[in-house]
Amino acid sequence: MGKGKLIIFSAPSGSGKSTIVNYLLGCGLNLAFSVSATSRAPRGSEVNGREYYFLSPDEFRKRIANDEFLEYEEVYKDNFYGTLKSEVERLRNDGKNVVFDIDVAGGVNLKNVFGNDALSVFIMPPSIEALRTRLIGRNTDSAETIEKRLAKAEFEISYAPKFDKVILNDNLEIAKAETLNAITEFLDK
Repeated sequence: MGKGKLIIFSAPSGSGKSTIVNYLLGCGLNLAFSVSATSRAPRGSEVNGREYYFLSPDEFRKRIANDEFLEYEEVYKDNFYGTLKSEVERLRNDGKNVVFDIDVAGGVNLKNVFGNDALSVFIMPPSIEALRTRLIGRNTDSAETIEKRLAKAEFEISYAPKFDKVILNDNLEIAKAETLNAITEFLDK
């Protein structure tokens, strides 16, 4: 049995990435989701090993020193997110195709590490205005947080050309079909 391939998803917040990833996980493509590690505390009903591997900042630093991450980022002081090599190896050795939902810099880094074994997909929002409408519609963030997310989105969109595929999510059903098609083609190679 061959090693699984890797599929990397990045997008600005509110682009519909999680919806598309969840749809693909149910399409019978032998996909497994890569659970990231973080040093932040669990929120709400989050469970260690399901949403994230929750580590203390010191434990995270130890693992960085031991070269246990494929990529990581310190988003704020003591607030780390990263991809554990062991997690990816475990899934690939099981013959699973590994799916990543990751920020743009992490996505580009993973693509550089895995080259042709990875397909990097950027989910593009129709426009910054459409993104603003979606983020307001979610009703989960303050106006200030939304403006910060939109400024970050403009920066993230500048990374789109570094991805193998850019899927415009103007119409969710079309975006799902295009993404499924791109991944099926990649996995059949």
